Amino acid sequence: MRPYRVKESPVQFECKVNQVIELGTEGGAGNLIICEVLRLHINESVLDDQQQIDAHKIDLVSRMGGDWYCRADLNSMFEIKKPITTCGIGYDALPRDLLKSDVLSVSDLARLAGIEVLPDETEVNEYKLTELSDLFIAHADQASVLEHELHIAAKALLKENKLKEAWLTLLSFNH
Repeated sequence: MRPYRVKESPVQFECKVNQVIELGTEGGAGNLIICEVLRLHINESVLDDQQQIDAHKIDLVSRMGGDWYCRADLNSMFEIKKPITTCGIGYDALPRDLLKSDVLSVSDLARLAGIEVLPDETEVNEYKLTELSDLFIAHADQASVLEHELHIAAKALLKENKLKEAWLTLLSFNH
């Protein structure tokens, strides 16, 4: 007998159930089902040129809480490259002024924490002179405004997947 599949779903897994773990008996409790994937079915229309699933084509929907769901679209998606053999600096290593930012979101901070090595002082000073000098001149006597503007600039760079440039921008305030 062939397994049932949902025709409209662009990706389908055929699985063998290995274990069912009850997570409770009260309302809202469910089961954790551990399966072995036997076969994967992917509609070619969601693949890119390298035969990988294209996140922009697949139109994913996520389950949130209560009656809420979320559709992934270009405005809500961002990519964080995963290092293969090294780790980022981590959330705990972020400077306190960034953690208190009223501009940078938790997602922005997570992306910043993914950098493997912070730019050095020479790189920061060079970037400050070549890319940020107008901003520093415009707000020379307004440190809090300058910091806010630098956070806005860094957020825009993160949206463009320019992690190092975002860090150069943020670190320039302290140099």
